[in-house]
Amino acid sequence: MKKRKKNTRQRGSHTHGWGSKKKHRGAGNRGGRGKAGSGKRGDAKKPSFWKNKNYSGKSKGFKSLKKPLKTINIEELKQFKETKINLTKEGYDKLLGKGTPSREYDLIVSQASESAIKKIQKAGGTVSGLKEKREKPVEGVREVTKEKIEKPQEPQEEVKKIETVESAEE
Repeated sequence: MKKRKKNTRQRGSHTHGWGSKKKHRGAGNRGGRGKAGSGKRGDAKKPSFWKNKNYSGKSKGFKSLKKPLKTINIEELKQFKETKINLTKEGYDKLLGKGTPSREYDLIVSQASESAIKKIQKAGGTVSGLKEKREKPVEGVREVTKEKIEKPQEPQEEVKKIETVESAEE
């Protein structure tokens, strides 16, 4: 009869039968693996991270490399004295449509929402310097028209390949 190893029987026991928490764990002098080592022991002072409910021992998720846009609403344009404003030089990336314009503004900005552009134009102003939006085509999706559905075409390339294989065999 084969005897089971002692270390497999000790799994789940943080001391492995040696009484001491650190020794005989198979983790060297590290005190454990992963998030181990923050247990409550005797008169030890509670670590400060126990107070933090969001602490997990590891960083979660990912950090986005995109820089957040600095935006300005139409209602905030009142802070400028002029009506011709270059918002990109002022440090703003996008114009948003909250509020109503009090004057006819001539704005230069790289991005603006549709509602903001409509409101500025309705008040008699202009928005220029906008970047064109690039619509990314969805992979694997093709536009199908009625003509293509009514008149299916035979695969011509496959027929040519078959003819070349037959001619090569002869």
